[in-house]
Amino acid sequence: MEMGKRRICVVTGGRADYGLLLPMLREIEKVKDLALQLVVSGTHLSAQFGMTVEAIKSDEIPISVQVHMLQEGDDELAISASVAEGIKGFSHAFSELSPDVVVVLGDRFEILAASIAAMIVRIPIAHIHGGEITEGAIDDAIRHSISKMAHIHFVSAKPYRQRLIQLGENPDRIFQVGAPGLDHLKTMGFLERSDLEADLQISLSSPVLLATYHPVTLQDDFAESGMKALCAALEQFPEATVLFTGVNSDQGNRRITCSIHDFARRNPGRVNVFESLGQRRYLSVMKIADAVVGNSSSGIIEAPALGVPTVNIGDRQEGRLRTASIIDCDETVDSISAAISKAMGEGFRDSLSTLSHPYGDGTASRKMVGILQDIDLEGILIKKFYDVGAVT
Repeated sequence: MEMGKRRICVVTGGRADYGLLLPMLREIEKVKDLALQLVVSGTHLSAQFGMTVEAIKSDEIPISVQVHMLQEGDDELAISASVAEGIKGFSHAFSELSPDVVVVLGDRFEILAASIAAMIVRIPIAHIHGGEITEGAIDDAIRHSISKMAHIHFVSAKPYRQRLIQLGENPDRIFQVGAPGLDHLKTMGFLERSDLEADLQISLSSPVLLATYHPVTLQDDFAESGMKALCAALEQFPEATVLFTGVNSDQGNRRITCSIHDFARRNPGRVNVFESLGQRRYLSVMKIADAVVGNSSSGIIEAPALGVPTVNIGDRQEGRLRTASIIDCDETVDSISAAISKAMGEGFRDSLSTLSHPYGDGTASRKMVGILQDIDLEGILIKKFYDVGAVT
């Protein structure tokens, strides 16, 4: 590493944040005054979740350190132990790399561990997607906690900037850049339907439903009942080709994963499960899909940008900004099936052609890298609470 370069250490804990961070990683590599450090952890290093570190290697992004943190099991004790192991591993990684800034995205427990370690090792933290709300999951508290540890904030929309000011964050350190998930959509070469069929070795006969369903960590059953309701609703659309992507590593993931695989076994050929499609294939399938179904943030942010209807199930994404393409429904068979019918109904998709997107214009990565290159880090670790009464 050349002397004098500002060292930007980016943390990725799984396929979801890596796909959002990839354009930023590419931008950092272009800037001669910046040196990229990439720390890979979480589900990237787990065979159970698809060993997606291999996708990073295939993208030819140099990995600086791998932090193994996931512990066996999916209950609260296993997640807590994973966080503890992560704090230990990230502390060693940051001490070894000595970055000038640590960049983290979102609200996952892997990212909480990285943020605690960076705070204790006294490295400035830049946080992406702060100020948002997802009322159905512990992610909500994690996100706000990371915001209070962070020194630089990259938010996706104006209301989220205002919320961080409410949390006492200095407006001068909050930058409204948009959602990085939209950046890929402007530059990526989408795969055609025939190429996807050959690559995935399945038939993508219309209608196509792209489904992702994660645990809802503040529910007693982690939304296993909601998963079963989704499967029962999908039974009412026997003509649909369904692609399920893998479940994240939150509490209760195994029960939901079992429900998905049981459903696929009962519907061979038309229901397909992929632990990880990778960003290009995932977005390419999304583009040709008749609807995105489930409770993933990609249905809130990326799908509307592609003009694809979203059936958003339950409370996991409650509180995020919405567009008219998103159909919210309860975790019941009737509510989900009615929402799917509406999404695939005649004229609904056509009505989305003039959709206004609240999450920016797909230039977030370039904006963030420019700020990371130029921002003054002198004394940035000393944070003063910004009193809301001072807002003008």
